[in-house]
Amino acid sequence: MDTVWNSLADGAGMFWETLWALVLGFALSGAVQAFVSRAEMQRSLGNHRLGTIAKAGFFGMVSSSCSYAASALAKTLFARGADFTAAQSFMFASTNLVLELGIVLWLLIGWEFAAAEFVGGVIMIALLYFVLPRVVSRPEQDAARTALDAASTHDAHDAHDAHAAHGADPAHATGSWLSRIRSPAGWSDAASYTVSDITMLRKELVIGFVIAGFADAAVPVSFWKSLFITGHGFWSSLENVILGPFLAIISFVCSIGNVPLAAALWTGGITFGGTIAFVFADLIALPLLFIYRKYYGLRLTAKLLAVFWSTMSAAGLATEYLFRAGGIEPGPDTAQHGMIGRDVWGWNYTTILDFIALAAFAGIYWLYRNRERFGGGAGYAKDPVCGMQVEAAHAPATAEHGDRTYYFCSDHCAHRFHGDPDRFAGDTSRVPATSAHEVDPVCGMHVDPAHAAASVERDGRTYSFCSEHCAQQFRAGQAQSIR
Repeated sequence: MDTVWNSLADGAGMFWETLWALVLGFALSGAVQAFVSRAEMQRSLGNHRLGTIAKAGFFGMVSSSCSYAASALAKTLFARGADFTAAQSFMFASTNLVLELGIVLWLLIGWEFAAAEFVGGVIMIALLYFVLPRVVSRPEQDAARTALDAASTHDAHDAHDAHAAHGADPAHATGSWLSRIRSPAGWSDAASYTVSDITMLRKELVIGFVIAGFADAAVPVSFWKSLFITGHGFWSSLENVILGPFLAIISFVCSIGNVPLAAALWTGGITFGGTIAFVFADLIALPLLFIYRKYYGLRLTAKLLAVFWSTMSAAGLATEYLFRAGGIEPGPDTAQHGMIGRDVWGWNYTTILDFIALAAFAGIYWLYRNRERFGGGAGYAKDPVCGMQVEAAHAPATAEHGDRTYYFCSDHCAHRFHGDPDRFAGDTSRVPATSAHEVDPVCGMHVDPAHAAASVERDGRTYSFCSEHCAQQFRAGQAQSIR
């Protein structure tokens, strides 16, 4: 029982040590997601020139996502015209070049890992730029896009997809980012993104900290040393950066949840480059490989696995040698194994920052709960499975159940919904009731008339719209149906 208690205490200590950083990171991520237009991203990613890949990396960095949502958004961008390499670069940046990940790495195992996250991330995306177009041919990309288009048509969401293809954004997002940042609705939507992202990743975070606690306290250093070859120079480094992604595949832990486990591996003896490769490899965890297979087919998924694994390992190895050349490569301290998270309790700067973060989160949550009062929520829906806030016009998946449409952050969530729709559809805390909403006659989205982006009077009836784009379509007589 002592081992179990120490493992849980270590996990709790790691969480307490990083709590303020998680709140800060999620808050900043929510603000960026609310103020950066997805339509602007889509229009900018039509080829794989170097400048476009740089844009994809930047857009991914400011669109911090969980691994599932990042893969779904990359798929959606590709299906709607983005270049395949640019879409995958976006996905890599969306889960690896993110602020909250860097801060948590810094706090748990050192600033060198935070710096390596960004240096290695840039190297990894550069490798994708050179390798992926040469491994995945243009005919294969076209075939994958055609298959995605066919699947979209088969799902009978043409009206929604046509609306999304025009790139309509929520009402407050139609102006410049400066006007959006001055809008109370924009900030309430930013708060909604923050809360929904934490809700979405809560299981990943809990699992990650619990597994890390057991890996740190219950697994002896001798076990990790038996896995990681040491003392053989380059060959040890090479074995470690190859093994790191394999451990990520079988760990089932994605997104920021794999950082605490990376800390346990580091004190267990894995090399610096191996740790970085492990952190990068959240995008090839086994559940995500099954998702890629559904998106792109078995043959293309096998190619993606080979390219992703090799670029992650190569980026980890290159980062290790770059830091070594610069004299800033850290060395693992196995004496710290079993001690992570044990010296954070008490009245110290961590406790002060955590209390400030909790107070700030209380304000964010209040803003989220009162978003409709500030005009927020128009053009958004909440994924009924994971709780993530989704732009309805850009939702990667939708489903009809009863008399309403549900929007999802990924096909993974849509699949879970289809397995038991009554369970999720009946959760009114996640999906707003439809009684106070009307249906946009162009795209079919549910709209709160009090906060509709536009409305039109016709034949004695008022129609509400999610965006001015839909209202213009309606005025032009292009609405497919009136519901």
